[in-house]
Amino acid sequence: MQKLIFSIALALLLISTAAAQETRTKNTLKLRDSAKGGAASVTDMAWLAGTWRGTGLGGESEEIWSEPRGGIMMGMYRMIKDDKPIFYEFLTLSESNGGLVIRLKHFHANFVGWEEKDKTVDFVFIKKEGNRIYFDGMTFELAGRDDVNIYLAIGGKDGSVREELFKYKRVR
Repeated sequence: MQKLIFSIALALLLISTAAAQETRTKNTLKLRDSAKGGAASVTDMAWLAGTWRGTGLGGESEEIWSEPRGGIMMGMYRMIKDDKPIFYEFLTLSESNGGLVIRLKHFHANFVGWEEKDKTVDFVFIKKEGNRIYFDGMTFELAGRDDVNIYLAIGGKDGSVREELFKYKRVR
């Protein structure tokens, strides 16, 4: 009887999680309106700590992430094209409402911010499935011990959405 109750509860949890999300692009998901993300801890992303370099957006990309501490990781990103900085991001990955959220702010090469001072671009954790970790609009795909692909859904001013691939290798 306990096995039956557990099986039913697990099935309901999986159904409610699936109903809370939909496909945004080929490799990213979107949380449906008012849906909550899945349960996770910042330690689930501890593997991300370190320096990552690769390609994305038609140039060189680099991300540097701190070790988890106090329920948060900090990250920095820079985009280089033709040996010139194009833009930067400051990021946090933190625990929120039993799950995770990545918050970021963009900065032009002259360090002038894109977003209003009290606004961030947020990616809420949805789920982990196989070698993929899904956030709303962003997917991390572990492609090897020192390789990660990040798929990002980028919205256009006309309402369209395209997918950008960042291919990173860990710098040792």
